[in-house]
Amino acid sequence: MTQREIHEVEQGIRPPESVEMTIEEFLEQDVDGYEYIDGKLVPKSPPLPPEMLAIPTTMTIEEFLEQDVDGYEYVNGELVPMAPPSREHGEISVNVIHHLYAHIYPQKLGRLYTAETTFQIGERTVKPDVAFVSTARLTGDKTKGFSIPPDLAIEVVSPSDIQSRTAEKALAYLEAGTRLVWVLEPVSKTVTIYLSERNIKILTREDTLTGEDVVPGFHCLVEDLFK
Repeated sequence: MTQREIHEVEQGIRPPESVEMTIEEFLEQDVDGYEYIDGKLVPKSPPLPPEMLAIPTTMTIEEFLEQDVDGYEYVNGELVPMAPPSREHGEISVNVIHHLYAHIYPQKLGRLYTAETTFQIGERTVKPDVAFVSTARLTGDKTKGFSIPPDLAIEVVSPSDIQSRTAEKALAYLEAGTRLVWVLEPVSKTVTIYLSERNIKILTREDTLTGEDVVPGFHCLVEDLFK
């Protein structure tokens, strides 16, 4: 493979599947933006479509919380589109709510919120797929979004999500005061649990998920969330 061919692939002029290259050649030349898998060049992460790009705005975070723009989150002065949920995404979210609701509401531990509800975490707003707020923190104007982070934030990974952004978002929750974050991965059927920046663990489908001290007494099998 020539340097010209490499440049054409990197610039999107030449389709990567038209390139024949050994793994030794790839290691020697390294094609920017690609990985080498089973004899093929595979993009590390596809570019976001125009409709998923952030939109600069003059709106303040306070105005966003008051008005709430459907389908967007507010991050550093930009409106960031939320990935449209798939059928699988919706089913998993409902499973999570079903299991949590049966434990939280009879004991009056707090309330659950769906992805339409906005929370402020630092200088950004988020709309977790499912969120839990304990009874003691249920204050403020119900007609607006929360100006506080949830106690428990739950995110279901979408096909268009980028792994680094998902992890960054989970850590942003923790930094703002969220005590527990669950990230559910439909492909691997795993749950990544974030308790702190240094306390992160992954549960597989055979493991039992618990609410730690955030939702005391809650437990369910990971595989039940993906049925």
